[in-house]
Amino acid sequence: MYYTPSYPGTGGGALVDSGGGGVTVRLLFLGTPQPAALVLERIVRDGRHTIVGVITQPDRPAGRGGQPQAPPVRRMADALGLGALVAQPATMRDAAMRDWITATHADAGIVAAYGEILQRDVLSLLPHGYLNIHPSLLPRYRGPAPVSAAILAGDAATGVSLIRLTRRMDAGPIIAQTTVLLPDDARTGPLTDALFTLGADVLLAALDALTRGAMTERAQDEAAATYTRLLTRDDGRISWEQPAQQIERMVRAYDPWPGAWCLWRGAPLRILDAVVDPAPTDAPPGCVLPDMGIATAAGRLVMRVVQPAGRRAMTAADWWRGQRANADECLR
Repeated sequence: MYYTPSYPGTGGGALVDSGGGGVTVRLLFLGTPQPAALVLERIVRDGRHTIVGVITQPDRPAGRGGQPQAPPVRRMADALGLGALVAQPATMRDAAMRDWITATHADAGIVAAYGEILQRDVLSLLPHGYLNIHPSLLPRYRGPAPVSAAILAGDAATGVSLIRLTRRMDAGPIIAQTTVLLPDDARTGPLTDALFTLGADVLLAALDALTRGAMTERAQDEAAATYTRLLTRDDGRISWEQPAQQIERMVRAYDPWPGAWCLWRGAPLRILDAVVDPAPTDAPPGCVLPDMGIATAAGRLVMRVVQPAGRRAMTAADWWRGQRANADECLR
């Protein structure tokens, strides 16, 4: 059985019967971090479609020793027996990579947090283009930090979008979306994993629709688009002049990177877990109160777990017990 759909800018292409009554889509997978590895695993375990190539970022120095470490997608591909299909180019702009992609004879590409914007000549190589999993309800929170942005904004809901990749960042037409409630205790790391896992199921449903000629698309509302940027370490620096609620969101939004931190006696102190106490206080912002609450512009942030520079995480009470602080010393 053959089905030859045609989409604007992709040129169409034949999908071939797998021999078992279904249509197999030959997939090129592009991704790098752990959430993307979860998507790759889900596709392979599902078994309906075939991974014919995997592209991920090169090995990078990691850990205290600075030894090169393979990205999670590389490690997952090896674990799934796909190691021979992996390419780790320094950049997708290399002409040799275009030849490599063409040689895979992939029908479509799947992009999940790969880490590089694809050029027009790469986007045109596959007959059914590239489908991109993005962990937000596009057009809200385009860009590299959508999960952190949703938590920081205190959104009631978030979700995952499957879009067709275009040259403009996260601006391609929407193929499918799923909305989920945003828990009050959501943290960026676990929530990102959960959204990409959900995105894998959304993707598989879309691929099923593709094989039936039933996949539809709709343009994003450009007027509603918002954008995020790559986070830096300084984004995690706490200003105690903010309300306690906003700082508590920072603790969760910036976990695991860049972390919510402040200075104590000139050294970084990372706050790993905290809750809001709305009770007012006359203490200056940043001052630590007897119940481990920290005075803020509005309410108090009660520290539960902290990590001093060069040490392991510990309860806030244990940390404070060893400080012998002066009455006028405050977090900065």
